[in-house]
Amino acid sequence: MTVASIQEAFSARARTHPGAVAVRSGDSAVTYAELDARAARLAGRLRDLGVTAEAPVAVLMDRSPDLIVALLAVLKAGGAYLPLHSAYPLDRMQWIVDDVGAGVLLTDTAMSGGELPSVGHVVVVDQEPAAEQPYEAPLPGLDDERLAYVIYTSGSTGRPKGVEVTHRSVLSLLGDSCWDPSVHGKVLMVAPYAFGVSTFEVWGPLLRGGEVVLAPPGTFDLQAVRRILAAEVVTSVHLTAGLFRVVAEEAPESLATVKEVMTGGDVVSSAAVRRVLEACPGIRVRIMYGQTETTLFSTYATFDGPDEVTETIPIGRPMDDTRTYVLDGDLRPVPDGEVGELYVAGAGVARGYAGRPDLTAERFVDDPSGAAGERMFRTGDLVRTREDGALEFSGRTDSQVKIRGFRVELSEIEAVLGKHPDVAHALVVGALENGERRLAAYVVPGAAEVDLAELRAYVAEKVPDYMVPASFQSLGELPVTANGKIDRGALPEPVFGADNGYRAPRNPVEETLCGIFVKVLGAERVGLDDSFFDIGGQSLHAARLVLRVEGELGVRITVAELFDLPTVALLAKHVAELTAEDK
Repeated sequence: MTVASIQEAFSARARTHPGAVAVRSGDSAVTYAELDARAARLAGRLRDLGVTAEAPVAVLMDRSPDLIVALLAVLKAGGAYLPLHSAYPLDRMQWIVDDVGAGVLLTDTAMSGGELPSVGHVVVVDQEPAAEQPYEAPLPGLDDERLAYVIYTSGSTGRPKGVEVTHRSVLSLLGDSCWDPSVHGKVLMVAPYAFGVSTFEVWGPLLRGGEVVLAPPGTFDLQAVRRILAAEVVTSVHLTAGLFRVVAEEAPESLATVKEVMTGGDVVSSAAVRRVLEACPGIRVRIMYGQTETTLFSTYATFDGPDEVTETIPIGRPMDDTRTYVLDGDLRPVPDGEVGELYVAGAGVARGYAGRPDLTAERFVDDPSGAAGERMFRTGDLVRTREDGALEFSGRTDSQVKIRGFRVELSEIEAVLGKHPDVAHALVVGALENGERRLAAYVVPGAAEVDLAELRAYVAEKVPDYMVPASFQSLGELPVTANGKIDRGALPEPVFGADNGYRAPRNPVEETLCGIFVKVLGAERVGLDDSFFDIGGQSLHAARLVLRVEGELGVRITVAELFDLPTVALLAKHVAELTAEDK
């Protein structure tokens, strides 16, 4: 049977597998029939609030079965869900909600206690009374070109942009022949749902009669994920390139129970791929490439053994309903082996950017090889076609970088810095530190000197944490070349780490922790009072740190505890208490 929507495809599975588990979270499980009924009841509530065809509905919730109910309910009501990341500052969430015109916000008890963006109606999903009858009225004009969701990404113009993705694009992605029900039937949902990969993590298993296994809510905890992979017999998991490398270097054996691990979102380390394949015989590593604008994945490459791993990991070959072109500046194909810009066409190409016809026309261009009206997306990625036919990433045409798997336009951060009253000029670059890409900001003060600590706090109030530079430096002027362009090669090296009135370690535990902080953050020196997150620590560093603490001190801490105890002094006291309890 041909279906025209995500919710229709799900309901078909619910009718044939009503008692099968659809969503598992810890000790709780929700069947297909239960999920379908709960979503239908919430859909009726949304329709009563005026949600109709393609109406955007904001979603700000913790990772839980209620989140899956909410996403499905929005689609059943005919609307399009608008995921908001809980790490977004309130101003950013409000801007997104206003920009797309969302009149309803779905949230939960965990999130409703904090600040919420202002909308016409707020529904706390886990506090909603059960309706007597689910909403079953047919939706008018149901077709696969209807909008399914809008995800906002970093924007080169200094403000985020909303990518509009249709049901057709999602159904095409999940109908691809590369997905094997025995491999991709029990998927771990670990990514933030405001991140494009959640499209696969949620709808991939649910539209095939599989099971979504939810990672614990809140801050990412690699140790908890390791326990779930083993306990729940998860068959497939997706890790960003950075997180994949952390796992490969620190605990590759934790993936041994998984049939396939997917990774992407940035350049993937060949050493990391080889290490995982060596540590986990029988596992497959799948490299995935794509953008939110092409509905998550466009190409892929697979590796089944360490002997297959090449020096440079390719982004692979196109998926079934995808066409890729490597073109020059005049949209002419470049010869194999030469570098050109990658364009992607096919069913996965999104509708465009919400309310941005100018930007849509710039990035979604006519496909000269397609049917009338078909478009291709200009990725901005430079690639070349290898002798074996696979595509290999070669760089960017612009200033976009990937941080922790999130796409970041450096110009958006520069625009935020430029609005600070003490900043005359600002430049942000992506720098590699210990193999991890981090952001470094250079500012030229105006009339007054710039307080760099205050400037960091200012930026943190306006952008997500992954967009806050790890290094801030004040310069008399930005270096320029002879023709007046910024000379990035002449910029001083980024300074990662800080000297906060340095206090030296006083005992072996503090000395070990200072050493772990230095190794993880790439800092020259860390004292007892240096805060992990103030000296450049982010979630990937935190994941690596907790693993090293367990390995070197034999004590298990969580990322959440690190947030509460960010200095060596505080963490050392906690480690000592845990050690005493074990004796």
